[in-house]
Amino acid sequence: MAPVLSRSLASASLASLPSSSFAFRNTHSKVLHLKTNFLPQNRLRNGLTLAGRKFSSKLERRANRLAVRCDAAVAEQEAPETEGEKFEYQAEVSRLLDLIVHSLYSHKEVFLRELVSNASDALDKLRFLSVTEPTLLGDAGELEIRIKPDPDNGIITITDTGIGMTKEELVDCLGTIAQSGTSKFLKAIKENKDVGPDNGLIGQFGVGFYSAFLVAEKVAVSTKSPRSDKQYVWEAVADSSSYVIKEETDPEKLLKRGTQITLYLKPDDKYEFSEPTRVQNLVKNYSQFVSFPIYTWQEKSRTVEVEEEEPPKEGEEATEEGEKRKKKKTVTEKYWDWEIANETKPIWMRNPKDVQKEEYQEFYKKTFNEFLDPLTHTHFTTEGEVEFRSVLYIPGMAPLNNEDIVNPKTKNIRLYVKRVFISDDFDGELFPRYLSFVKGVVDSDDLPLNVSREILQESRIVRIMRKRLVRKTFDMIQELSESENKEDYKKFWENFGKFLKLGCIEDSGNHKRITPLLRFYSSKSEEELISLDDYVENMGENQKAIYYLATDSLKSAKTAPFVEKLVQKGIEVLYLIEPIDEVAVQNLQTYKEKKFVDISKEDLELGDEDEVKERETKQEYNLLCDWIKQQLGDKVAKVQISKRLSSSPCVLVSGKFGWSANMERLMKAQTLGDTSSLEFMRGRRILEINPDHPIIKDLNAACKNAPESNDAKKAVELLYDTALVSSGFSPDSPAELGNKIYEMMTMALGGRWGRVEEGSNAPEDDTSHFDESAGEVSEAEVVEPSEVRAESDPWQD
Repeated sequence: MAPVLSRSLASASLASLPSSSFAFRNTHSKVLHLKTNFLPQNRLRNGLTLAGRKFSSKLERRANRLAVRCDAAVAEQEAPETEGEKFEYQAEVSRLLDLIVHSLYSHKEVFLRELVSNASDALDKLRFLSVTEPTLLGDAGELEIRIKPDPDNGIITITDTGIGMTKEELVDCLGTIAQSGTSKFLKAIKENKDVGPDNGLIGQFGVGFYSAFLVAEKVAVSTKSPRSDKQYVWEAVADSSSYVIKEETDPEKLLKRGTQITLYLKPDDKYEFSEPTRVQNLVKNYSQFVSFPIYTWQEKSRTVEVEEEEPPKEGEEATEEGEKRKKKKTVTEKYWDWEIANETKPIWMRNPKDVQKEEYQEFYKKTFNEFLDPLTHTHFTTEGEVEFRSVLYIPGMAPLNNEDIVNPKTKNIRLYVKRVFISDDFDGELFPRYLSFVKGVVDSDDLPLNVSREILQESRIVRIMRKRLVRKTFDMIQELSESENKEDYKKFWENFGKFLKLGCIEDSGNHKRITPLLRFYSSKSEEELISLDDYVENMGENQKAIYYLATDSLKSAKTAPFVEKLVQKGIEVLYLIEPIDEVAVQNLQTYKEKKFVDISKEDLELGDEDEVKERETKQEYNLLCDWIKQQLGDKVAKVQISKRLSSSPCVLVSGKFGWSANMERLMKAQTLGDTSSLEFMRGRRILEINPDHPIIKDLNAACKNAPESNDAKKAVELLYDTALVSSGFSPDSPAELGNKIYEMMTMALGGRWGRVEEGSNAPEDDTSHFDESAGEVSEAEVVEPSEVRAESDPWQD
């Protein structure tokens, strides 16, 4: 906008000038001629003629003022600037080194990653330069890295056969803090246009070498460059501001080519980091996929056969010394040898077409210490603004506990930069929480890392990476759902279905990708899970919504009174039986322009109502609804005729904007729930009655003929309490509800089977009687068990 605006203003200013040339004198008495080329000359001349002399004189005065202003501006611009005194930045070297060593890195163990990365860079440089200078390779052996820990003396030696350094390079690279030899090398070959797209060089900042002082009190670097005849040793002590460089004169320590770094560990660290197994594990964790072989010095064991003298048995005479019996014995012998630590190859660097399924599975098991094969995987490369390679897996089994669902720090995504491990500790930067079950590796050549290369900085590049990783994950899951083997997706849903439902709540931007992957039971598919696509495909022509019911189990959903009329009409209802289901569906709201409708809430419209019949029924039972409402008081908001019942007498539905019965139950069960919000969020309750049920017809008659009947009022109370339970609500007083049921049972069962009341005569065939005068039960005849025989005894002769 700024250039366009300035050009327009300049056009307007110059267009207002006369067409004649103006001479502006600057401080050097040079004349600057300006002409207006923005307007046609004839048009401007005609305008001046029509305006008359008065307008011409005004333009001349304006031109004179402009000339004065331009002269002042030119003079101001060409005035010599006052030059200040120039100073160089100063630094306290010991303090700077202390900051680099102790403030950049979170973990001491990264020193080995940094030193191995430097060795890898030295080998890469040699390999690159040897293409044009084959003599650099010489006869110094293969390109490799060897790490030898000495636990007895607390020393670690890291040797590579790379390019090495001359004395000048030692001073330049190790003697200059924050100067990266790798960066200078890359800059030089880029200027020569010799670098390829995959150079594999790791170094960036020039401070990784100094991480050695995290664990070492002294560091010695012995290096031999193929371009130099001499070998030099660089030595420095921790917390020192100086270093020493000397020529190596000991013939036993001479190298053919490369660099050898010797770390003299601090007393506090030598027991941990000089232990061979610990060193090998660090190499496997951080440098597993370095392109050069890394060997570590390890203690091994083998079985060998040895001969030993066999002592004479009892009773046998001792033989002569030359004839002693010998026997062979197998013993375990320990020895030290080199062992390769990075056998696993970076599978993501290969073409997916060249990798077999078994190789992906083996890589997954080794990298993530899994014993089950993954359900599926995806291998891809992204190019453009952000370039990275990745292999993602869906595990074969969900975590054993639910902590990983709520904790996004699962260490399932391993981030590499140029095949060097950076971190697996992410707090949702690369994957959202609901996809935290996905495992995989991500490798990029250029990521916004901090200097310690441990923290991925938040930036637009990271957001783009996250977006692409999430998209590829959904593509992988979608392919799994569409595969011919339905058992694989069924297994996936059993293990990770809750994660995707959590995504419905937390990631509204990916609803279109998540929704087709959801699966639910329904009234037409009680044994097999169905997708929302299947539901929409099975919908009737007049059905305009997706109906669902949230309950605590599949059995309670099948028998709920809410579904009676819908099942009778052949309308499919989704059963949401997991606690997270209802919240997830409420966040979706619609699918393929079909709204989700909770059938446990008021104002259910099925689309085929007979308005005339409804009006007549409403008029007939209007008095009953008012009478029941009067009996129940504030327990219900209103009483109305139901459109959803066919066999149940009544049902209790929730208001549109409050919690459903299922949600109310869940919120009450929360450990840290706020009880004060229950009354506020609880929806109003509406009692719906079924006019075709005998109980309702009897109550309608009682309302008209005996509205003050106590039995009728008790029946209404019990009817409400029963509807409360059958609709999924919790009664306020279960004991009170039980007493009402017992009382009604007593009324219903009274005297049906000839019950003997106190004070009544006992039947003649009764074997025992109650003695009213004594108030005691008379003694009954004792009969042996063997003599007791029932009339219908199957064992009777």
